[in-house]
Amino acid sequence: MIASLVGFLGDFDLAEEAAQEAFAAAAERWPRDGTPVNPGAWLVVTARNRAIDRIRRDRTLAAKAHLLDVPEAVEDEMEETSIPDERLELIFTCCHPALALEAQVALTLRALGGLSTEEIARAFLVPVPTMKRRLTRAKRKIRDAGIPFSVPADHLLPERLAAVLAVVYLIFNEGYGGRGELAAEALRLGDALALLMPDEPEVHGLLALMLLTDARRDARIDQGELVLLADQNRSRWDAAQITRGREALDRALALQGRGAYVIQAAIAALHTDESRDWRQIAALYGELVRLTGSAVVELNRAIAVAEADGAEAGLALVDRLDLDGYQYFHSTRADLLRRLGRAEEARTEYERALELAHARAERRFLRRRVAEVSA
Repeated sequence: MIASLVGFLGDFDLAEEAAQEAFAAAAERWPRDGTPVNPGAWLVVTARNRAIDRIRRDRTLAAKAHLLDVPEAVEDEMEETSIPDERLELIFTCCHPALALEAQVALTLRALGGLSTEEIARAFLVPVPTMKRRLTRAKRKIRDAGIPFSVPADHLLPERLAAVLAVVYLIFNEGYGGRGELAAEALRLGDALALLMPDEPEVHGLLALMLLTDARRDARIDQGELVLLADQNRSRWDAAQITRGREALDRALALQGRGAYVIQAAIAALHTDESRDWRQIAALYGELVRLTGSAVVELNRAIAVAEADGAEAGLALVDRLDLDGYQYFHSTRADLLRRLGRAEEARTEYERALELAHARAERRFLRRRVAEVSA
């Protein structure tokens, strides 16, 4: 509904206010008069009429006078099927590169996730007034810069779609770190994108990656303590979600998907196997390194190589990387040193990882490791 109204009005604030007024009218009228045949259409048409009335009343919005030429619709006459699904246009508007990344994330959660400003502020641990200003600036920039409410042209679509997927995955990772409501919103957005863009393999790849990763969430923490993947109780994994994830991956592969999200989803699927094929996992990480050039991905390849060929081989790859400010670089190096019996060096690396860690469960895990190698 918000997507349809933003597309019609070109103004986020006016669209949200009109939607609120429409719902208020429904709460008053429907119990008395009965639910309309097409409730969604009734709400959209009512909201549009309320917005037009507001523009008529407010002469300071003369710049939007062209809206007054729109014929007034009669409430409850519009067929629900005639309301265009404009969520895809809204997603690309929220994730426009002219907006700062933090604004893209906040606006996506507000407009498409339906989260309140207070909920978004709480999820990202910022004061509510700060988040309100962030959203206001983003909406104003969209309006003032004339950012189009549209799906990008074909030659721009790959780059713009990559930005949209990156925002959704960022939201998911924030949630997977402990804020479950954000992970749930990312999954919902992933489902919506897969529905709206059924022929884009990377969309299905991202959805598969999130489903397969999130399926293990309940087993990742046990009584407040972090549990490594190898030690997790598989009975606590969500089998139905793993099945959905594998189906999404199959769809991506059927579409000839070979992008970064498809490869990551394939790796996540291999991690759900009872016996993990570490050589295949290492090979997939190698392809991902080729695509991304990411040192973090190379670190993950080193972990897989260590499982396949031994800690010494993995450590040789880790020591070629420059990731001093990255927590998992130090925890990975510490674990390999521990396995090689180099306890003093391992303790130094665990302590450095602890300095960089923020999640409480991870900090407790690292403290235990420090104690173990110090004994």
